[in-house]
Amino acid sequence: MGQVRAKKNLGQHFLKDLNIAKKIVDSLNGDKVNKVLEVGPGMGVLTQYLLPNTNFETHVVEIDTESVAYLKENYPELDGRIIGEDFLRFDLSKLFNEPFSVIGNFPYNISSQIFFRVLDFRDQIPEVVCMIQKEVAERMAAKPGCKAYGILSVLMQAFYDIDYLFTVGEKVFDPPPKVKSAVIRMSRNTTMNLNCDEKFFIRVVKTGFNQRRKTLRNSLKSILGDAKLDDEIMAQRPEQLSVQEFVELTNKIEELINSELRE
Repeated sequence: MGQVRAKKNLGQHFLKDLNIAKKIVDSLNGDKVNKVLEVGPGMGVLTQYLLPNTNFETHVVEIDTESVAYLKENYPELDGRIIGEDFLRFDLSKLFNEPFSVIGNFPYNISSQIFFRVLDFRDQIPEVVCMIQKEVAERMAAKPGCKAYGILSVLMQAFYDIDYLFTVGEKVFDPPPKVKSAVIRMSRNTTMNLNCDEKFFIRVVKTGFNQRRKTLRNSLKSILGDAKLDDEIMAQRPEQLSVQEFVELTNKIEELINSELRE
């Protein structure tokens, strides 16, 4: 099973090396989690290795009707656990009322949207194992000071520890993509809230990195307006700041703006 081409119009490529598929599934810890949701199983290249694992119950969410029909025919043990919906729109709270892991070979073109959807349900999702474009994986796992460190790094690392597990070459896919892929594991950290206005935090992070070559004093002008934050952190560039430093910066800017409004 699994030897069927995935839908290219979803931005996917068929993984033909089943050793890689098994390695991806084996990277799932699944500690203290009884449910696993596979996103975009296609024709079941990962599913075939998930189902034999008796430590958890596998559910799949797949938007493509042809793939859903194939899964129903070839994996009868999935009966009642195939969700023919768009993961980005489906209300996951209707599916599980307990923690669950997420796994998948994510389409390159919507991987970031999938990650932000995971963030929406972060208190229910303790672990994610996925294969994505190598450059995106590097950004996800990058540390402050690295060239790859950016918006995605900060926003995801605020709530998840991210491990870059291994690189996957182009030749194991049909058709071969033009870029390399990589597998990462995201593990929920202990941060329950950021102790700042989360929406404003996201705005500060995105605005800072939109002009990443400039210092924060210059890149954050659109937020600060005429207000000036007299702090040494403003002389740094966004890629130099840790998640916690971005939290502290968010609070400082919000306090400054509020004090200006009171005057």
